[in-house]
Amino acid sequence: MSDPRDYKLDLSSAKSPEASESQSSEGKRPYISVRFACCGVYQRIYRSADGMRYEGHCPKCAKPVRFKVGPGGTDARFFVVE
Repeated sequence: MSDPRDYKLDLSSAKSPEASESQSSEGKRPYISVRFACCGVYQRIYRSADGMRYEGHCPKCAKPVRFKVGPGGTDARFFVVE
C-alpha cells in the first residue's frame, strides 16, 4: 500500500529526545499528588511562589487543602485527603 498524502513534515527544528530528558526537571514547579476521597479524584497541588506551602482544592467540590513546607516534614509526594 502506498500513502496517498502529499505533504512532508519537517522535524529538523524539533528537539532531540536526549535534550528533552535532560531538561525535564529543570525550571518546573514542584507539586504533590493529592487524592480527594470526597469525590474520588486526583489533583496536582503546586508549591506557592514563596515556597512555604502547597495550596489547592478539589476540582469537583472545591474542598480546600493546605500543606506547609518546613523542617521535620515528610518527603512523601502522594497524599489522601478525607
